[in-house]
Amino acid sequence: MVHIIISGACGRMGRMIIQGVTNSPNLELVGAIDATEHPLLGQDAGEMAGVGHIDVSVQDDSELSQLLTPSSVLIEFSTPEATLEHLRMAVEKDAPMVIATTGYSDEQLQEFLQLTERIRCVVAPNMSIGVNVLLRLVHQAAIALGDAYDVEVIEAHHNQKTDSPSGTAIRIAEVLADALERDLDEVGVYGRKGVVGKRTRQEIGIHAVRGGDIVGDHTILFAGTGERIEIIHRAHSRETFAQGALRAAQWVVSASTGRHDIAEVLFG
Repeated sequence: MVHIIISGACGRMGRMIIQGVTNSPNLELVGAIDATEHPLLGQDAGEMAGVGHIDVSVQDDSELSQLLTPSSVLIEFSTPEATLEHLRMAVEKDAPMVIATTGYSDEQLQEFLQLTERIRCVVAPNMSIGVNVLLRLVHQAAIALGDAYDVEVIEAHHNQKTDSPSGTAIRIAEVLADALERDLDEVGVYGRKGVVGKRTRQEIGIHAVRGGDIVGDHTILFAGTGERIEIIHRAHSRETFAQGALRAAQWVVSASTGRHDIAEVLFG
């Protein structure tokens, strides 16, 4: 039995993960937290998520430290600020984490990288099993196609998403740059406007679309002479992210100390 604590429990992803935990015989929800002064604090987490009373109330995240243990896994879908604060607590308690938060500043990212090396931790901008299979396919395709094909990444998300481009799109671009032996900081082009000149062969384009309730679409376009190849992943429900996070939570309890990628969970 793996004990689960959920950060951001009142959000859409938090509720979906609560549902996933209650439907799994190998998982037990032992804690649910959300931001200070959230209107749903104190409510039963199961009733809030629509799965019935489970006798676990939603607590203020300032109380997280009391919940963390070396055998409980904190699943984090929240903000960079909250994630860093929770990471500091997890390091003190030697508690493992599964983190899908994106949108860190450069300064926040430096602290994040340091802290996640000190605990058992799975980190991925996208917990979808399908997306992480896609990353492998993209890497293989880029190696095979090489510099003869222009490559672009297009992502689309709902109109409430605050960071752009998505963490998944950035990860895809990083995988492409690695396969093509390019420096993403030098060749990444984030959208285009005005007279920007002809596209260079080395560019990796990354483009963001925001609208409606799109859960998450990612398209990788390889455009050559006379043909193009598109690799596409579309998330129809947040359930796919929840199931990936729960799979990671079951894996991380016996992992070695340090930051692990979701690919280790899926492929060993």
